[in-house]
Amino acid sequence: MEQEKVKVLLAEDDKNLGTILKAYLEAKGYPTTLCVNGQEAFDVYNKEVFDFCIIDIMMPVKDGFALTKEIRKTNKNIPVIFLTAKSMQEDKLKGFELGADDYITKPFSMEELLVRMKAILRRVKTDDFKKKGIFIMGQFTFDYNRQILTLKKVKQKLTSKEAELLKMLCENANEVLDRSVALNKIWFDDSYFNARSMDVYITKLRKYLKGDPNVELMNVHGVGFKLVVN
Repeated sequence: MEQEKVKVLLAEDDKNLGTILKAYLEAKGYPTTLCVNGQEAFDVYNKEVFDFCIIDIMMPVKDGFALTKEIRKTNKNIPVIFLTAKSMQEDKLKGFELGADDYITKPFSMEELLVRMKAILRRVKTDDFKKKGIFIMGQFTFDYNRQILTLKKVKQKLTSKEAELLKMLCENANEVLDRSVALNKIWFDDSYFNARSMDVYITKLRKYLKGDPNVELMNVHGVGFKLVVN
């Protein structure tokens, strides 16, 4: 999600805090609708399209837990941050069970809230891309379905095996990809001949990726390979 497209539903019964939060978020580029109780928030949610929810737990008419439960019936994926004056572990557990992405206890700094929002949005964007077979590595974009690796508008067409191998590396970014696992999945056996073939493909991928110093394809001696993305 691009920041300018992220529309926020803010449910907060403290009108002073709600007004300040709304003004802050809109100043940062997030169009925000403020509702002062859970029922009002749910009614607005059903009439408009939102990309992010910030929900106070203690609200009149319908509390934050009940509101989130209703929202989750229609949208399991919309990000939700809970606001609360409580710090009770039971509330946190209940919030996460309802599908909350994060939890912030009052009083809090608006900068902290914004940082947490951005972290969630980055994760959501990454998850959406992965579902479409698109991976972001530093300055690279890898479209697995089209077998294209792009750096600064320069496109590199990959072979099927290069694409399969890079996909496995991306799925295990910053972790070791076991050589035998990759061989059995892509070549269907881990014979010496196939292992040498994979080494050739690793060399080719390393060449393609050298355009960004923040991306490195490393050999892990005796184990496999690691795609390191800083």
